[in-house]
Amino acid sequence: MGLAYFFDTYVFHAMIAGNLNYEKFKKGISIIITKLNLMELYYGLLLKYNQKVAEICYNSFVRYTVEITDDIIKQAMQFRFLNKNKNLSYVDCIGYITAKVNNAKFLTGDPAFKDLENVEFVE
Repeated sequence: MGLAYFFDTYVFHAMIAGNLNYEKFKKGISIIITKLNLMELYYGLLLKYNQKVAEICYNSFVRYTVEITDDIIKQAMQFRFLNKNKNLSYVDCIGYITAKVNNAKFLTGDPAFKDLENVEFVE
């Protein structure tokens, strides 16, 4: 497998919407996510589509989840505190730190992360 990427929830929505800029991330890479990102995805799909679509996507990606440790939570809240001017969500901060701890790039299209270390920003 190639490089590992943490898929921010933004990425899933962009891929589902057919954003071709994410095509290269569909094969040949390792994916990690947290259950919190799956929670966001599931809810977003309920809003946009229906429960069937939400279930299919959740079940397809649950195998890529990694544990959110106490250390990740603490580091994520310190990161959020240091970047409080960016108004980052708890879930995004946990994802960002989870990526770093697991030696993965944080893949996102969220402009708040554009110029941060260890981020692969794709519009």
